[in-house]
Amino acid sequence: MGITRGWMLPVSLVGLGVLGASRLRRRQQLIELRGKTAVVTGGSRGLGLAIARELAGEGCRLSICARDAAELERAQADLESRGAQVLTTVCDVSDQKQVEQLMAATSQRFGQIDILINNAGVITVGPLEHQSLQDFREALDVMFWGTVYPTLAVLPEMRARHSGEIVNITSIGGKVSVPHLLPYSSAKFAAVGFSEGAHAELAQDGINVLTVVPGLMRTGSHLNARFKGQHRQEFTWFSLGATLPVSSMSAEDAARRIVHGIKARQAELILTWQANLVARVHGVLPGSSTQVLGLVNRVLPARGDSGSTSVTGWDSQTPLTASPVEGMGQAAAQRLNQ
Repeated sequence: MGITRGWMLPVSLVGLGVLGASRLRRRQQLIELRGKTAVVTGGSRGLGLAIARELAGEGCRLSICARDAAELERAQADLESRGAQVLTTVCDVSDQKQVEQLMAATSQRFGQIDILINNAGVITVGPLEHQSLQDFREALDVMFWGTVYPTLAVLPEMRARHSGEIVNITSIGGKVSVPHLLPYSSAKFAAVGFSEGAHAELAQDGINVLTVVPGLMRTGSHLNARFKGQHRQEFTWFSLGATLPVSSMSAEDAARRIVHGIKARQAELILTWQANLVARVHGVLPGSSTQVLGLVNRVLPARGDSGSTSVTGWDSQTPLTASPVEGMGQAAAQRLNQ
């Protein structure tokens, strides 16, 4: 006990000193992004497209990927209309070979890769008893391995240059596990662990890793999420949270803050006050907050007739979710190529 107390004070003081110096440095200087090349996975729609637009405004050259060629074509036209140079690649980030081909194509077109935004994601909503092993595997493949593979692919050249920016879009679900989102939360927890550890290890190589922790955002992605069990009821609670202004922030605001975080070389960025509050309370009182989530789970939809069959948000609409109540979410879906 004495040894523990003996080293805790100096380590704490060093930590506070490093934190203070880091914050002072960020206030003094922001890095310039003009002329840099950024890769954005999942960049054809939603938050990924909003980030790509913001980077285009900063003068970045863009390489975006997604699994849908038609979405990529529309996103390319959108970004080029904003004056950006854009490379689009059909790529499944859960496939390491395809990721390596994406990075090779980007380097061939633009030269070095300066910024990597690991943004691709999938969401399946429903009770645990309706979630299959395949749901967990897909979530981990896309949101954990789909973060690891691109990171490992760009590291050699970033290390050689002693510079680079890696941004991992995680979630408050990677800090606090939310009922009916277990595959998603499990994968995001893994992504948070990888991202935080990578920041600690790669700082000495001049590479900054930013862990972005969004709360609920109006990206329109709820319409492309998949729902199980009582899928219409599941879609209703999920879409209300993701679209109402009191609980969510706009994707454009999120993108602006993320790009500022890149320029400031931040280590972590929690995007909404609600997410910040939840993360802090859970960090101090993990047992109590988990018990509260158990009470929340009691009011969520029970097992449903669709069983383990997943249904998209588009096919789970109700009169409420199609009404003006969710107008902001519907507008976000139109703006962001959903």
